[in-house]
Amino acid sequence: MTDEQIKSLARNKIAMLIDGDNAQAGLLSQMLVEAGRYGQVTVRRIYGDWTTSSMNSWKDTLNFHAFQPIQQFRYTIGKNATDSAMIIDAMDILHGSVVDGFCLVSSDSDYTRLATRIRETGIFVMGIGEKKTPKPFVNACDVFVYTENLVTEKKAVQPRQTQTRGAGKKKDEKDELDPMPILTQAFEMAVQQDGWASLANMGNALYQVDPGFDPRTYGHKQLSKMISKLKDRFEMRTQENGGPAVFYVKMKE
Repeated sequence: MTDEQIKSLARNKIAMLIDGDNAQAGLLSQMLVEAGRYGQVTVRRIYGDWTTSSMNSWKDTLNFHAFQPIQQFRYTIGKNATDSAMIIDAMDILHGSVVDGFCLVSSDSDYTRLATRIRETGIFVMGIGEKKTPKPFVNACDVFVYTENLVTEKKAVQPRQTQTRGAGKKKDEKDELDPMPILTQAFEMAVQQDGWASLANMGNALYQVDPGFDPRTYGHKQLSKMISKLKDRFEMRTQENGGPAVFYVKMKE
């Protein structure tokens, strides 16, 4: 997929539907970043039987990321009713024309026909799942992201975030005053194939990650001034095409 196609997709609205029985709660932030590369995630739902202990890991993170839990009872032991509920909702959303694309999170082959049906209408569909995901489901999507790659990225980002935190502060205060976790997420959503992200796209991504983001929280009036002060973490350049200068950002290794 070319940079121009990705830029076009970034203006789209995405429905992110998660099979809670076949996905990892600890990777929800990373999954949102991946979906955010292709549009604004407006519909956010997680499906499962919330009366079972297996869904407990989702409860804290779904509230933080504003996901709607969808209850689906298991009527028969050993049978997964979640896929049926998710498929029915996906078709309702598709025919409601409220989104421009879908992100289906599961490693279950039962969603192969759903992904194919969505693509047949000309709507963008991406999948997120483990490497054990059957090839028919993977190939039915326009883009498929393996969660094993997201685990690797998560481990790589965490040490960098830890290093930026000052000593002697309470955990909550450190997290609040450290902008790097949210800036890293937003950059990963906006970055292009050449390793650069336009500051405008990064700004849009920031509000997807945290609608309450404000550079003034960190002592800066503008995002550009905030990024320019983080010279040890970001590189900036400008590009002029006969109009206003466009700022680009790149994370340093």
